[in-house]
Amino acid sequence: MNGQLVTLADGGDAVGAWVGGVGAAGFFLLLIVIVWQVAATWRARMLAAREEQYKALASKYAQLLEDNVELHRRSIDEMKQTREELAQTRHSVGSMEKMMREIE
Repeated sequence: MNGQLVTLADGGDAVGAWVGGVGAAGFFLLLIVIVWQVAATWRARMLAAREEQYKALASKYAQLLEDNVELHRRSIDEMKQTREELAQTRHSVGSMEKMMREIE
């Protein structure tokens, strides 16, 4: 204070360098952990978004499958109706042929 200079012993510089190195290593370790956590959070969000897309795709597929089953059922009903009409037409044509043979 009166112009006196306070100095550390010779080992003081080594301790200061060591403390600085530990501090720098801790800072870089903190940065690595932060980057790691940001990457893990981003990855979790991407996986959640992908899962939502898969759910939407599965829902759409289920709806399309239901629509396909309904169309298949309708086509089977139409085919049954067409077969019944064809059977009635054949019966009518057979009756007409029989009547025509009787007339001759």
